Parts: sequence; structure tokens; C-alpha cells
Amino acid sequence: MPRTPAWWFDGSPPPAWARLLAPLYAAMVALRRLGYRRGWLRRRHPGVPVVVVGNLVAGGSGKTPLVLALVEHLRAAGWTPGVASRGHGRHAPGTPRWVEAGMPAALCGDEPLLIAQATGVPVRVDRDRLAAARALAAAGCDIVICDDGLQHYRLARDVEIEVQDARRRYGNGRLLPAGPLREPLERAADCDLRVLNLGVSAGEEADATGSNEWPMWLLPGELRPLAGGRCLPLAALAGQRVHAVAGIAEPERFFAMLRAAGVAVVPHAFPDHHAYAPEDFTFGSPLPVLMTEKDAVKCTAFARPDWYAVPVRAQLPPGFWQALLARLPARAG
Repeated sequence: MPRTPAWWFDGSPPPAWARLLAPLYAAMVALRRLGYRRGWLRRRHPGVPVVVVGNLVAGGSGKTPLVLALVEHLRAAGWTPGVASRGHGRHAPGTPRWVEAGMPAALCGDEPLLIAQATGVPVRVDRDRLAAARALAAAGCDIVICDDGLQHYRLARDVEIEVQDARRRYGNGRLLPAGPLREPLERAADCDLRVLNLGVSAGEEADATGSNEWPMWLLPGELRPLAGGRCLPLAALAGQRVHAVAGIAEPERFFAMLRAAGVAVVPHAFPDHHAYAPEDFTFGSPLPVLMTEKDAVKCTAFARPDWYAVPVRAQLPPGFWQALLARLPARAG
């Protein structure tokens, strides 16, 4: 995936070609939304509750950590969740597939593989999110979490959750390609819950707002060695220099998290969903390598003993989970 255009977030004016194309994109979005509102295009429901996690802004905002937290909390509440995803960056994107722990990320996408390995729940990748949800329901899931499906209107949903990056917000507020918006700003008001990703600012107090916006913090866990062995606390590398690798939409968020833990970061940013090869790690100095879990699932096959994944856990206020469960229908049985 190409890097995010600078003008989306840095205040500089979009180039002329982007400003010319944005009205065409806006017209296409408006026509599609009108089609679903008027019933010209039909929404269909898979027969079990559907929770959609997505964003209005193109690129990452913290959806995957939230999906992992949703799986954990819904399972604790007695549900049997499954996850539907498109599987961005995979080979043969038109082929539906069940995701199995340990399979190559190229077959299913890095984020679905991470979710499958971290949770053990059924994960289905399919361009057609409705078909994926139906497959999950047929496999015994009584609730479906749709990862990054806010704009996939064909799949009827019970709860919509918008995730937003606290620092970048909506950028310049323009639609693609002049800005980062997939849909107009007013679309956010349709979402049942809005989550504001504050990153590692875990010490700050924040509450739900009148706009139904809930804070989310990302807390780092123990370092997991990719080549096997015992986990280490992140604090064990405090004061040490490390190579930090991030192939995500906003690599600086990962680097800042490590710096906040006292780690001296030598940053290496790669494009989102980058397909890693061993030569990508020819850094010239023999330091430990720390990377996101999303990157780690693509590097296990050639990992060295001093390479570590840094897991993060999403933390949200108890009121968020109460609000979510209140919006779901009664669980069958």
C-alpha cells in the first residue's frame, strides 16, 4: 500500500489533480449511499448479530486492537464470535478463505492472520463481507465482528463502531483523493459508538462525550521472541538501542510507544502491509529488532533470536462495553 499523502494531514494544499478528482469520488459515494437508502441496492443480514468496526479515514486508526478486545469481551459475555475481513494485501484477493494460524500471510492478509493467531476464533477472508458473515454463522458463530467494513453496505449490521486516531482525526476534512475521507463527515453521526484512539496516553483521564465518543488506549505487553523462547518485559530493554520496524499506516505511533518505555529507537518505517524479505533487515548494526505484531506474522519464517514482537492491548472504559452489550439483541439460548 502506498504511503499516506502528506497533504492529507500536514495542512499543505492538495495538488490540482486531487482537487479535480475529489468531486467525482464524492458523486460516486453519494450515488451509492442513495441506492441503499432508496432500496435500489439491497442490504442483507446473515442471521446473527453483526458488529462492524471501521473508520471514515483511509489507513490505520487502531481497528485491529479493538477487534481483538471485542473478541475477548464478547466471548467473556457468553457469545461465540467470528471475524470477517477482506484480507488486504493477500494474493488471490477474490478467493474466499478460512484463516489458519501459521499459514503464510500472503494467502490471507497480515491482520486476519494476527487476529486468528491471537484469539483462536474463526476468521474468514472474503471480498464479499456478507458471504464471509454467512460462512461464519454456518460454522457455529453466533455473532460476527466485521473488521474494516463500515463502507460495505450490502452487509446489514446491528452495531457500527467508528475508530478514529486522536492525533490525525479527519485530516484536512476532504474526500479522497484530495483528503483522507472515504465518506463525508456527517456519516460519523450514523455510527452507534465512536472510539478515539489515544495511543499510549494511558495515564490520562478521559470519559465518554455527548457525541458518544469513547477513549481507547493501547498498552504494550511483554516482548515475544519470534524465534521462540521466553517473553521479556519491555522494560528489560529500557535504555538500550534497538531497531524498531513498523509497516503500518502510522509507524511513528509505534516508535513513540517504545520511546515512552525508555527504549532508544532506531526507526525503520515500511509501507502499510509490506511483504518483508530477509534483506529488509540488513541494518548494519547488530541490535535487537522490535516490531509490531502485524509485521511479526510475516517475519517468523526467517526470524533471528533477538527479534521480538511487541503486542498491544486495547483498554476502554467499562461504560463502552456496557453500551455495546446494550445495543446487541438478546443472545439465543
